Amino acid sequence: MILHPNCKVNLGLHVVRKRADGYHDLETIFLPVEFLTDEITIEPSPVFSFSCDGLDDCESEQNIVVKTFRRIQEQYGAGNVRITLQKRIPTGAGLGGGSADAAFVAKALSEMFSLGLDSRQLVSLLSPIGADCPFFVFNRPCLATGIGDVLEPIGLNLSGYELAVVKPAVSVPTALAYSRVVPRENVSLSVSTFDLRQLPATPVEQWKDLLVNDFEKPVFADKPQIARVKQSLYAMGAAYAAMSGSGSAVLALFEKGKAPTSQMLQAEFADCFTTVGRLP
Repeated sequence: MILHPNCKVNLGLHVVRKRADGYHDLETIFLPVEFLTDEITIEPSPVFSFSCDGLDDCESEQNIVVKTFRRIQEQYGAGNVRITLQKRIPTGAGLGGGSADAAFVAKALSEMFSLGLDSRQLVSLLSPIGADCPFFVFNRPCLATGIGDVLEPIGLNLSGYELAVVKPAVSVPTALAYSRVVPRENVSLSVSTFDLRQLPATPVEQWKDLLVNDFEKPVFADKPQIARVKQSLYAMGAAYAAMSGSGSAVLALFEKGKAPTSQMLQAEFADCFTTVGRLP
């Protein structure tokens, strides 16, 4: 069985409050990006094995794919498999690549071993593994609240746009980003109160002035090269650009016909991972 787990980007990200359990309540819109994927091969095997190649050296019992397999085997009795991961989605980027890998593997194991896990069971299984994992069970535009695991499908149509993703040669550890962000309940100055539920009805050309990623301020202060990527994408004609999640990748929406080519992106951001593609 061959899987192609896709990544996601965030459109707006509000860090609302820090919870008693140490996590943070969020508001964001997740947008799946179908043209940027990892590749995973799963085959039945007498013993379990896992290997990884590509952008990340991730052969470890702590890998999220291995954790997912162990959890399904313990809870539902899945048999042994050999899993090979070709890592193409950058890590430490705010693109959810690891969470996508976990969700796709969970769904594949359910099918392979006739476990019959429904969406509710998959979400329950995956939530303790990673906050973004439940999104990839549904894998469609969603408003996410809670810690990112309370999902509400949202009718967002961006078929008139192309998406560029640029990840500088730096990573932003998620724990570090959360340690530096100031939750909105603690901010005395005014912050954007734009209701993300209104995004589908809001023209993209207005997003620049309405959407806010609360992680940008602390991350840009520490990693100014990420801020420069955002500025450069606007200079290239982006209708909207922002850091995705807690970084370090930056997304940019371009009207069809106005997006830079892959070659142009790579020339502009020579030391970065870059990709561009059409949105469905």
